Amino acid sequence: MKIALASDHRGFEFKNMITTFLSNLGHEIVDYGTLNGTDSVDYPDYGLQAATAVGRGECERAILICGTGLGMSLVANKVKGVRATVCHDLYTVEMSRKHNDSNALCLGADVVDENLLEKKIKLWLETPFEGGRHARRVGKIMDIESS
Repeated sequence: MKIALASDHRGFEFKNMITTFLSNLGHEIVDYGTLNGTDSVDYPDYGLQAATAVGRGECERAILICGTGLGMSLVANKVKGVRATVCHDLYTVEMSRKHNDSNALCLGADVVDENLLEKKIKLWLETPFEGGRHARRVGKIMDIESS
């Protein structure tokens, strides 16, 4: 799977860990920055690039990391075709895929348990969308984007 990654300075270390983890699983990574964790940067600059890649179909999914995940989700959800979800536990990760067909996972480097990071990402990547009544609901969200 081709996955876009982006972070601000607070999420930089997590982004590096995620890059290694995803590469070891055989995924193709497109890194949209930031390039270091020392210079303060604005998360919209990086999150928008990664989300746009998903919205255009250049990448299948995105993982976006800032301090809380909230800022990145606000940015990503402005991009047509992106369904970004902030997930702080395994249940919300699973439901984000099963019920919402999430294609952008937003994580908070300051609030996510590092010991569960790989487990969350693997669950998000492997959980299929259930479709059915959930497809109707996702369709309504997509209709809102078009209006």
